Amino acid sequence: MGTLISGGTVVTATGSFPADVLVDGETITAVATPGSQDWTADRVIDATGKYVLPGGIDAHTHMEMPFGGTFSVDSFETGTRAAAWGGTTTIIDFAVQAKGTTLQSTLDKWHSKADGNCAIDYGFHMIVSDVNETTLKEMRTCVDAGVNSFKMFMAYPGVFYSTDGDILRAMRQAREIGGLIMMHAENGIAIDELVAQALAEGRTEPVQHGLTRPPELEGEATSRAITLARVSGAPLYIVHLSAAQALAAVAAARDLGQNVFAETCPQYLYLSIEDLAKPNFEGAKYVASPPLRPKEHQASLWQGLRTNDLSVVSTDHCPFCFNEGGEGGKQLGRDDFAKIPNGMPGVEHRMDLLHQGVVAGEISLSRWVEVASTTPARMFGLYPRKGVIAPGADADIVVYDPAAKQTLSAATHHMNVDYSAYEGMELTGKVDTVLSRGRVVIDAGTYHGATGHGKFLTRELSQYLN
Repeated sequence: MGTLISGGTVVTATGSFPADVLVDGETITAVATPGSQDWTADRVIDATGKYVLPGGIDAHTHMEMPFGGTFSVDSFETGTRAAAWGGTTTIIDFAVQAKGTTLQSTLDKWHSKADGNCAIDYGFHMIVSDVNETTLKEMRTCVDAGVNSFKMFMAYPGVFYSTDGDILRAMRQAREIGGLIMMHAENGIAIDELVAQALAEGRTEPVQHGLTRPPELEGEATSRAITLARVSGAPLYIVHLSAAQALAAVAAARDLGQNVFAETCPQYLYLSIEDLAKPNFEGAKYVASPPLRPKEHQASLWQGLRTNDLSVVSTDHCPFCFNEGGEGGKQLGRDDFAKIPNGMPGVEHRMDLLHQGVVAGEISLSRWVEVASTTPARMFGLYPRKGVIAPGADADIVVYDPAAKQTLSAATHHMNVDYSAYEGMELTGKVDTVLSRGRVVIDAGTYHGATGHGKFLTRELSQYLN
């Protein structure tokens, strides 16, 4: 008999319309004009005055990620539960290859962390930090296992950094196997020099993290990554783009027809280097890479979302606590900004923060759904199973109240971190009900999910690369 969602406005990447949605088991079975069908159901969800959206897909998270001697504090259990509270029903997390290890052992390790612990569905990208013949061969094995996107770094020398030659080799292999290279584009060699200079001059406060990673070095690295992709013939996806200079490089490449894509994150749309400059070490809460930029970059990013030069909005969710007895988390860098763990919390608030762009007229209602759900599904091989309200799709559905008011705070969020990057921010719109594969996991302020409900998703090749 299933579940009937009645009276709502279905919002898709191409438009919105009043419709009833029928769910049977884990699948959407029908979408029809309200009242046109004589349906009966075990449960009826009244969506009158509300939007009915495909569940959000956060294609960039870091649960339980090792960094600088500590770990991000959200486990796959707590992080996916928090995601569900915010209307995200799928995450794609990063398995982190350490130097000297294989991709297969890395994938096995991340499965051991996630399998049986997630409240929503999940997939993996693979971080490639050690390019050698074994790694290149294993990239094909990863594709066969449903992990077909590979993140590389132009930053963090000695940890994740890859040379231009390594990147070119991996890009050629990705082209051969149908994989997608995802690039953290910052000039790490130059950044390390600027960091060393700042520390030598006694500049240790958190704002120096931003000042030593200037937007020009993100722009340069983005342009270089695009050039390497052009030479190799491989597609390219720029992660967490933050700067107008980097966006200009992406836009120019796309105007020439190159297969280049980019994502940004809510923190770059709403926060700025002024937050990094907060006194009394408060700025450490906002240390992430790339860093928060001067406010004038925000207008460029919103424009990039409107023009599709920015195709996806993800969170780069990687939370570290601010207070851990003075011994861990952000406190590791109290006397040295270079030791502050890089990362911010956000997986719970992405859908709501993006809705503020709709409220402010920055993006349309359909564009909200497109960048938060449909394009990530297409980009990462999950469409049409995910990212759409249509018969045959998984019943990952969000009933969203566009008129509700809420105030973001660490006191009320569900992420396993002791601060909110958006503390006190007042929002319009809030999740009312969330279904994950037909199961109601959030309803009217109550959690009904279960650890282990989430399934691992083996992903097809990207629709944008075929």
